[in-house]
Amino acid sequence: MSLPPRQRTDWLRHGRQAEGVDLFEAFFQGAAYGAHRHDSYAIGLTMSGVQSFRYRSSMRHSLSGQALVLHPDELHDGQAGTKDGFHYRIAYLAPALLQQVLGGAPLPFIDGGVSGDRRLVKAARGLLNNFDSAPDAMERDDALVDIATALRLVAGQPAPAGGDFRAAQIAREHIDDALLSPLTLDQLAQASGRDRWSLSRDFRQFFGTSPHRYLTLRRLELARRLMLRGMPLADSAVHAGFADQPHMTRHFVAAYGIPPARWLRLNAAFRPK
Repeated sequence: MSLPPRQRTDWLRHGRQAEGVDLFEAFFQGAAYGAHRHDSYAIGLTMSGVQSFRYRSSMRHSLSGQALVLHPDELHDGQAGTKDGFHYRIAYLAPALLQQVLGGAPLPFIDGGVSGDRRLVKAARGLLNNFDSAPDAMERDDALVDIATALRLVAGQPAPAGGDFRAAQIAREHIDDALLSPLTLDQLAQASGRDRWSLSRDFRQFFGTSPHRYLTLRRLELARRLMLRGMPLADSAVHAGFADQPHMTRHFVAAYGIPPARWLRLNAAFRPK
């Protein structure tokens, strides 16, 4: 995406923050920052322009649609690769947090600092696209598992062995029974007797999706039924467990590709012969 002319000066802003996760967005022309290092993973997306930086003794270039992955304690700098400048978003993740998600596996290393791997780019977008509004706890944990899993896969590390089907099944049943209640991964872990990161991996292994996405899709199914019965969109959203209509709409579009209002019009337009 390109920036409007009034924004073509250097700027930096903070996004929502949570324990172990700091988000930033910035635009720079020319030199951005000198050589430095930090003790966290830096995982970012170049939104527009060319982001150039020296990393492990070589010059790297990140383009729009690529993921930027800098390993903790690696020296790097940053500057615009063209006169148009570059716009990016980035998350700084505490290695200790990723260790919890990975279950004690070695920290993944992505060679070169830049990756076009679709799994990693998709996971980075999941963490960075919802920049301004704070996610619920389960949504945040879901994004962290996606990032950790993508890092492990791209780095070529094997998947953790085993899995606890019974714990995953208990968690799924708990979601079904408490669909309209605020839920966290910690609550599911307590109900199933499994630690939350192992449970999240087990759930994906046995049910093909994450606990948060499973919960979201069940709530969307309920919202669709309510809308078809004539309940207004805003009321359907709240009655199905979403914070408000925009919250439901964001997930509805992600799941079905169209906004709920259009989906409802299409259903109303259908007349069996």
